[in-house]
Amino acid sequence: MSIKIIGIVAAILTTSSFLPQAIKTIKTKDTSGISLVMYLTFTAGVLFWLVYGIYILDVAIILANSITLVLASIILACTIKNRCKSRDTSV
Repeated sequence: MSIKIIGIVAAILTTSSFLPQAIKTIKTKDTSGISLVMYLTFTAGVLFWLVYGIYILDVAIILANSITLVLASIILACTIKNRCKSRDTSV
């Protein structure tokens, strides 16, 4: 098995494992159980993996992290928006 195939399989598995939670969070807009610090860190890490993948021209890293970055950014934005809303209503 080629090392490229191993990378592609790893990218598919890790990205697809993230999809159900991302889809549920995007549909329900419920981010009450999400740690803002964790998602900020996670999203930044995914961005750096994407930059790294682009630098070394690794298609598996680029595709997996592009998809994950979009989804994680949406969830992060929803989390921030919900936190701001809850602060406004608690005042």
